[in-house]
Amino acid sequence: MGVAKSWRYSGKVLILAKKDDCKYSKKHHCLVWAPPPEKVAAAGGGGLRRRISWSVVCGVMLFVLGLVSFFTGHIVASSSDLEWYSHAPAREHLSNGYLLIAASGGLNQQRTGITDAVVVARILNATLVIPELDHHSYWKDDSDFANIFDVDWFISNLAKDVPVVKRVPDKFMRSLEKPPYTMRVPRKSEPKYYLDEVLPYLEKRRVLQLTKFDYRLASDLDEELQRLRCRVNYHALRFTKPIQNLGQKIVMEMRKMASSFIAIHLRFEPDMLAFSGCYYGGGDKERNELGEIRKRWATLPETSPDGERKRGKCPLTPHEVGLMLRALGFENNTYLYVASGEIYGGEETLKPLRELFPNFYTKEMLASRELEPFLPYSSRLAAIDYIVCDESDVFVTNNNGNMAKILAGRRRYMGHKRTIRPNAKKLNALFYRREKMPWVTFAKKVKAAQQGFLGEPDEMKNGRGEFHEYPSTCICKKPFKYSDLDSNYNGNQTFTKYSFNPEAETEYGRNEEDQGVHNAQRIEDASMIRDHESSPKESKACV
Repeated sequence: MGVAKSWRYSGKVLILAKKDDCKYSKKHHCLVWAPPPEKVAAAGGGGLRRRISWSVVCGVMLFVLGLVSFFTGHIVASSSDLEWYSHAPAREHLSNGYLLIAASGGLNQQRTGITDAVVVARILNATLVIPELDHHSYWKDDSDFANIFDVDWFISNLAKDVPVVKRVPDKFMRSLEKPPYTMRVPRKSEPKYYLDEVLPYLEKRRVLQLTKFDYRLASDLDEELQRLRCRVNYHALRFTKPIQNLGQKIVMEMRKMASSFIAIHLRFEPDMLAFSGCYYGGGDKERNELGEIRKRWATLPETSPDGERKRGKCPLTPHEVGLMLRALGFENNTYLYVASGEIYGGEETLKPLRELFPNFYTKEMLASRELEPFLPYSSRLAAIDYIVCDESDVFVTNNNGNMAKILAGRRRYMGHKRTIRPNAKKLNALFYRREKMPWVTFAKKVKAAQQGFLGEPDEMKNGRGEFHEYPSTCICKKPFKYSDLDSNYNGNQTFTKYSFNPEAETEYGRNEEDQGVHNAQRIEDASMIRDHESSPKESKACV
């Protein structure tokens, strides 16, 4: 008679079949209908005297099927369930309910939450409602998802993976006996946790809200779920047209002045310094100001500023970033784009960096009039900086925060462009002794300290580090030889060129508008930057 699946995927499937067909597996329940023996005997083996209506038989079978589905629906999911949820297509009519997500933090922290929310919706076989953004963080930005990201693009781009809606239908909400159930999951929870602990609430209440949703999903997932992360983060999350247009305008202004430029993300805002527990030489004034801000986080432990700095937990100052870049070989005619919020100490703090690199520009300097509508919204300003930093030839950070990780991962995925992040633990020891050694010695030690932190394609092994920073599952490697290297470089060298995952490229296409122009750079003798431009179309997919 065929096979019928229970409406719940519990690892047990009801089979309606002939008796002999049930011998193939002990894992399945079989419902077998056959005439009683006495009826067969009376018929002399030639059949029944009275025919039983097939409509009656089908009705009985459907009734039993419903009972079995009801009593087996809450069996704990097995490993085969995890595989099914990873590979199942998005089918809204089979959805277990609506998933509401409240992302927390600033723009890039929210971005990780949104990305993981889609993956969790896939695991739970849920319909995702456009996530809510945090309006109560330090920046007090009341922007909604639609103010920052292209909602329609997000929904349509993920149609093959997860059903996404703008809101729970009013008719459905009115039919609920209770309001949506709200819960918070532990950080870095495994998919099995969501199936065991979250899915039962979703199935029971039909609408579930997960709050404070940032880094609530494990970094290490199976391959299909990791690739879904990449499709969300690098393709589905596209900024709105006004943000894209202004970001590209600033990039063009930088390109008019120089063929290549460096973007520096300076996380040196008061909240960042207060949270880090570090000290930067500002005396009692600094201690009191940052101490007051630090009180906002009641659970932060007491720390030693000197101890945190020795452990490499303190962001570099703007001056220290400048010293690092000069030691790596960037000359004072290099063009800098500086992305930042409110710098603690203002222009006085930025002055040493400006002196080291006079070609110093910000979004406020390059598009002051066009920027005015965005000024009240820190997340939209951060999105503009995100675009310019992504388009830069070299991206430099003074910390290892959310934007640093997210952009480093994106630049690896989009064809590989160099990202320099500080090895703060080793550099801080050098900055302490800076005045006690000649510049040549200092520069040599900085180059040695930065080995492995210069954005080389293979500096991180697969499976190590945060997936958002090292999306290795989505990236394929192909040897790529540059034959037109700088004349100062002795001999040819084979470099590793990163390219798109072929599945993502063929099935979902490239978002050319979102990629921009991507270059590949190399460091000669770990010091001098040499630009070797390559368009996105030159990225070779693995075969």
